Amino acid sequence: MRVSSWHIGIAAEAFAAGLFARYGYKVLVQYGANQPEYDLLVEKDDESMKVSVKGSQDGAWGLTQSFKKGKTYSEAADIWLQRHGKRTVLCLVQFQNVEMTEMPRVYLATPAEIAGVLKKSRNGHGETVLYESYSYKSGVGAGTTDELPLDWRFSENRIDELLAEISKGC
Repeated sequence: MRVSSWHIGIAAEAFAAGLFARYGYKVLVQYGANQPEYDLLVEKDDESMKVSVKGSQDGAWGLTQSFKKGKTYSEAADIWLQRHGKRTVLCLVQFQNVEMTEMPRVYLATPAEIAGVLKKSRNGHGETVLYESYSYKSGVGAGTTDELPLDWRFSENRIDELLAEISKGC
């Protein structure tokens, strides 16, 4: 069943908040239109990070298209990256081929990690869309498959890893 992007956004945020809470994190949710940079603030043991939640029901997250005009794919990714703070992490929630009563697939990544994957996509030619898993049949990416790194899967270890990285960088 396909639903509106608004519904997907609400559901993605709710699933993300629930997962962080389940691991014992305090979760603060920003409500209202056009939230600046992040949707959730999660905290545990005086460590915190901002979480920008992106939901999808088609296997991909369009992230840098608005920065592409007149720029290379790499430049668009760099401009997108500059718009994120050092304490921000993206939570990617995927509903494609997920039954209504099942848990979506969820991933956590830093903006720098995502920009790196976008730049390497399509056999190193770059892309504006981050794919969960996509095989190129033609063009410059023909014969290659872009996939999210397995270590981006949502887990307590992944959260701890990202919090440690954020704490080191600030």
